[in-house]
Amino acid sequence: MSLLLIAVLVAFAPSLIRSYRRSQAVDWARTRFDPAAYGLVATGMLDPRRAGPPAPPGSQENSRAVASAAWGGNWRPAAAHVRAAGDDWDEHWSRLELLAGIAQEDDAWLTAWRSAEPGDCDAATLEAKQLVHQAWAIRGRGYAHEVPPRNMAEFRRLLPAAIEAAHRAALLAPDNPAPWVVMVTAARGAQYTPDRFRPLWDGLAARAPYHYEGHWQGMQYWCAKWFGSNRTMMAFARRAMDKAPAGSPLAGIYVHALSELTTRSGARAFPTGWAARRRLKAVAASLAAVPAEDPRLPVLRHVLAGHLDRAGLFTDALEQFRLIGRWCGSGPWTDRGNPVAAFDLARGVAVRLSRAKPLPEGTRNTKDMVHHRG
Repeated sequence: MSLLLIAVLVAFAPSLIRSYRRSQAVDWARTRFDPAAYGLVATGMLDPRRAGPPAPPGSQENSRAVASAAWGGNWRPAAAHVRAAGDDWDEHWSRLELLAGIAQEDDAWLTAWRSAEPGDCDAATLEAKQLVHQAWAIRGRGYAHEVPPRNMAEFRRLLPAAIEAAHRAALLAPDNPAPWVVMVTAARGAQYTPDRFRPLWDGLAARAPYHYEGHWQGMQYWCAKWFGSNRTMMAFARRAMDKAPAGSPLAGIYVHALSELTTRSGARAFPTGWAARRRLKAVAASLAAVPAEDPRLPVLRHVLAGHLDRAGLFTDALEQFRLIGRWCGSGPWTDRGNPVAAFDLARGVAVRLSRAKPLPEGTRNTKDMVHHRG
């Protein structure tokens, strides 16, 4: 055997071994995997309708009451709902998102609110946000060359108008970051160069340095398909992760950036090595401190589990699957045709390659209830 052939075999041996072990694990997961034996929800109980448990009944009832009042012509409950978030700016934005959805069905109440309280920042921000939504609805999801020229012209007109409207809203409440989130969101569609974008980002970060939605929009701006690159996007995501305070889901921006990276550039772009694995473990540790009722948490756990699997961190992936429970209506599983099958297979592979031991017979149902109640 030549020295060159030996060198090639030595170089590729670890990859070949990993590939073989994974193929064996896939076969085991498809034919012999018993989820209950490892404290996981039975396959037949998996639910692809949503990423995590539904909102508490009280929260749903309150949202319906706000919507019903608005559509009935009374904007005051909507105004009170968003104001009640105080300076919890993530919650404030979440409530604005709810109101934006209500306005997309019928916005007469928003017009009435703006008329009655022209100095209200929340109402003005919603108006600007609606312009962003309207612009993207006109443009559609196709590539630029697929958009009719008339639609593209309207898109290009509305987004600068939305940024101007958000600027005016920002003057009404200088400490409120919501108008700045709208500006950051609209900037990429408005073709803002980095020099024009950075002051918008600085304005947002000065008011809410850990704003989750703001960081998600910032990550989108810096990705390769808009005005950045893989390198700048990942650097942005690492900075967001490194400054995330305890209890914040902000570290999850990093795993969303990984998804953007691999979707655009393929699996080979996925970072490898001990530093990349350490980051994924750090994301898992950060999410463990996020309140269980945070609505962003389930999606982040799904995305994290997929990346932990890709990184070969199967014990950590298995822990995420246990925390996720029976819900599988989220990416990456919904991207693969049959989310139940994809999710179940990933769980089985994680069990096999983590070398997890089956639970004692008498404790299996109890363990299942502990992890998956609700």
